[in-house]
Amino acid sequence: MQAFRPWENPLSSGTLEISPVAVGPPGWEVSTMSAGESGVQTRARAASRAVGISRVYGTGDTSVTALDDVSVEFEEGRFTAVMGPSGSGKSTLLHCMAGLDRVTAGEVWIGDVELGRLSDRQLTILRREQVGFVFQAYNLLPTLTAAENIALPLRIAGRRPDRAWYDRVVGAVGLRGRLEHRPSELSGGEQQRVAGARALVAKPTIIFADEPTGNLDSVAGAEMLGFMRRSVDEFGQTIVMVTHDPNAAGHADRVVFLADGRVVDDMAEPTAELVLDRMKRFGD
Repeated sequence: MQAFRPWENPLSSGTLEISPVAVGPPGWEVSTMSAGESGVQTRARAASRAVGISRVYGTGDTSVTALDDVSVEFEEGRFTAVMGPSGSGKSTLLHCMAGLDRVTAGEVWIGDVELGRLSDRQLTILRREQVGFVFQAYNLLPTLTAAENIALPLRIAGRRPDRAWYDRVVGAVGLRGRLEHRPSELSGGEQQRVAGARALVAKPTIIFADEPTGNLDSVAGAEMLGFMRRSVDEFGQTIVMVTHDPNAAGHADRVVFLADGRVVDDMAEPTAELVLDRMKRFGD
């Protein structure tokens, strides 16, 4: 079988057209401060943020409030875990922040773009060009090889992958010898790493991961978490991960806790033990 070369034969390109009214005002950077080598404090820029968002499903007596006036920011170049009891709104928050679901009230921003002001077409293009996804179910196409699955979003967008970057990402997932295999020929851990590489290869502004280790054994889960950690530390990627697992959350730089559709706590420099102790307060 001839090796797939994703940097060849791109499709026609699409362009994201966004009205200037969708561009945010200056000074919206997150409030956390860090000191550089000069000792001067600088603001960390938010890759994504929510301002007073709510998400209500249904109407009247049957309505369910999944998110209730949530404001949160996810800083560039950091790995953030989102945790909370079942039904706390974790996945709803992820879907709204990623533009997969529309909020009932409030604003969601990716970089300088407010998603509520985009048409469906503009939102689709923004998701394709600026947002990466890693889901629990992998979402790989069974008829494509690992190499083809990794490059698929770029080919759909008509973009020519950067060969050096593609090679670097493939090296990071440790699957060079498995690129010509289809998903059915890969282990669960290998499939999830292909999904991670697919999210990373497009150089998105932010990657959202929904229970990325939920279907993996402990060894494969640790490999996936290690890959995500390296993506942040070595590639400067921004990752937001929903998880139930305190051990997974311990790989993050920060944990945001939700309960009853609201942000109830925020932990910096988490460890599995600290996260588990905090989660006991929420009855999960």
